[in-house]
Amino acid sequence: MSKLGVGFIGCGRILDLNILGYLDRDDVEVAAFCDVTEEKLKARVEEYGKYGPARTYFDHLDMLNDPAVDIVEVLTPHYLHKQMVLDSLAAGKHVSLQKPPAINLEEMDDMIAAAGKAGTKFKVFENFVFYPPYLLAKQLFEAGEIGDPVAFRYKLASSLAPGGWEVPLESWAWRIVEDMCGGGPCLWDDGYHKWSVAIDLLGEVEKVFAWIGSKEVLPGIAVDAPGVVAWRWKGEQDLFGVCDSMLCRDLFIESKYYSVDERFELTGEKGVIWVMKCTADMLKVPAVMMYKDGKLTKYSDMRQDWGDSFHDSTHHFIDCIQNDTEPHLTGERGREVLKFGLAIMRSAHENREVYLNELE
Repeated sequence: MSKLGVGFIGCGRILDLNILGYLDRDDVEVAAFCDVTEEKLKARVEEYGKYGPARTYFDHLDMLNDPAVDIVEVLTPHYLHKQMVLDSLAAGKHVSLQKPPAINLEEMDDMIAAAGKAGTKFKVFENFVFYPPYLLAKQLFEAGEIGDPVAFRYKLASSLAPGGWEVPLESWAWRIVEDMCGGGPCLWDDGYHKWSVAIDLLGEVEKVFAWIGSKEVLPGIAVDAPGVVAWRWKGEQDLFGVCDSMLCRDLFIESKYYSVDERFELTGEKGVIWVMKCTADMLKVPAVMMYKDGKLTKYSDMRQDWGDSFHDSTHHFIDCIQNDTEPHLTGERGREVLKFGLAIMRSAHENREVYLNELE
């Protein structure tokens, strides 16, 4: 079997994680990098050139003409996604698209339709639902360990203090321009992960209410924090979720990656499950804990580096291509998560409860 070649459009910081799952497979090679910055291209070839031919391009259309490229990873700012995905699908490539996938549902629908026409695989990349501690928590819940769900709470704290990896200023700049990002960096960009987990764990969401503040991080530059989001899942049972998000100036959060502490709590009729770490390791406690029948069980014997979730998400996509199966995170699933995020922004802007079907 010939190797699948992967090409990356966009060579920014997140590539270091999105490339992980391609580096330890005998059936894949790094075929190409595309970026508008020559310095970034040279750096990526130096780092990853041993994993394949790693040809470089300044124009994504030129890269798409490379017959060695079978899979395209689109890692560019959100406002550039649609055309790059359409071009990649038209060229017959399989596409993994970085979240959030689009600025609006119309863009998302165009990409889904193009994927159907192309007959290749289209995945909206999201790593949290492949994080091993999350998968253990989901397994415990689905096995009935805590009974029927009663409530769900997500806690998110970001920090401006040193403690995570260095991210160039230009990587942040476009995220605070709504026309380029689609929303704010906290509850829109990073928030996509949280809404993806909520849908993956408990199904589609019916309605949402959100309060989103504004916090100045540099003179004249503000982000979408703090925020509180509450929602109701579809179904006859009243099942609600809450996410509270904040940005702290001086909170030290130990992390190999971004300075973000995130954890969630799922309460059931007869127990509680916590996932206590993901991007960072602020609390130094077991990654998963479960309270049931008066006993607290701690789970630490698992892979729990945040990079593992990127690695495993990519391996899953490669397997789908090789075996001609559908990705867990299809374009249609990405659309549901995107709709959740759009409803949150509308609720905050209009100060009212928003049903997700209003966006159709």
